[in-house]
Amino acid sequence: MKKEKPSSGRGEQEPRRARITTGRELTEVEEISARLSALVNLLAERGILNVKEYERIVAMRLHEVSKATAFEELDEEL
Repeated sequence: MKKEKPSSGRGEQEPRRARITTGRELTEVEEISARLSALVNLLAERGILNVKEYERIVAMRLHEVSKATAFEELDEEL
């Protein structure tokens, strides 16, 4: 018989793998940042991702989010 892998639906979270901490514990933001950076580097090395285009798109998205947040804060003040 063939064993089936457990489904990894959107509602389910993957269990965290045990890791050895040699320095200070990272914040969630630092960990996500490191993971994304490693992923971008891996995709760029394999020729799947154009880093310059990625950085341009990210800069535009950050600008949009920053602008939207500023408008929301102004709206709350009024």
